[in-house]
Amino acid sequence: MQSGQAAVEAALTLPLSVFLILGTLQMFLMLQARILTEYAAFHAARTGSVKHGDCEAMTHAAIATLLPAFARTDSPDNLGKAFEAHKDDKYQPRLDMGYNGDIVWVARTSPTLADIAIDEEETFDDPARYQSVDDVMRLEARIVFWYPMRIPFANWVLNRMFLAHMGLQTYTAANPLILTQRANWQRGVNVFPLEYFIRQELQTRVDRAEYVFPLQATYVMRMMTPPRQSYFSTQNCPPTPEGL
Repeated sequence: MQSGQAAVEAALTLPLSVFLILGTLQMFLMLQARILTEYAAFHAARTGSVKHGDCEAMTHAAIATLLPAFARTDSPDNLGKAFEAHKDDKYQPRLDMGYNGDIVWVARTSPTLADIAIDEEETFDDPARYQSVDDVMRLEARIVFWYPMRIPFANWVLNRMFLAHMGLQTYTAANPLILTQRANWQRGVNVFPLEYFIRQELQTRVDRAEYVFPLQATYVMRMMTPPRQSYFSTQNCPPTPEGL
């Protein structure tokens, strides 16, 4: 009788116990990814500031910084292979546990297209053009890292919690943590607001059973080189949606 009771109690508490372990591990990995995202924003802004705002260079700088969050980078050889596999800013399903889609979005808040004059190369560092420090041209890079949650079970549970918290999707099926109950993760007030494009992309990936979280960071730096019109055919770096 006692052994049977113990088995029932273990079966009821096992999902919660497993989630506490796996969920804690997943949250620590997300914290690491958050720190990397902040550094990626700096790295992208720094690279763009010395390379005339070159989108490809900025995106590559961000990807190289973020690789430890989802790829094997424990040696120079593995780091090089990981970068070669992801330099087109796409997850590789064969390497990335079935994940697909963009790795990072790079949005440039400034300079705007209107700020880039035809004679920018000639007047970029002319002191006469600056009335105050606010006139100095800056590059503001905003990074959206589509971080793939990679811990089984924890990724699915956390994803459902996040969707409800963000006001995207209600979950009222069986509670995966307490099997005798039904969950009541309601899509209520959006306490974690997301912009339209990020909400749409997140919902699209969830529909493909890809459990990602959009980590964001911004960094601003003075332009060290004049921005070139050829690098600003669009305000944001492809494939980042315009208007983000």
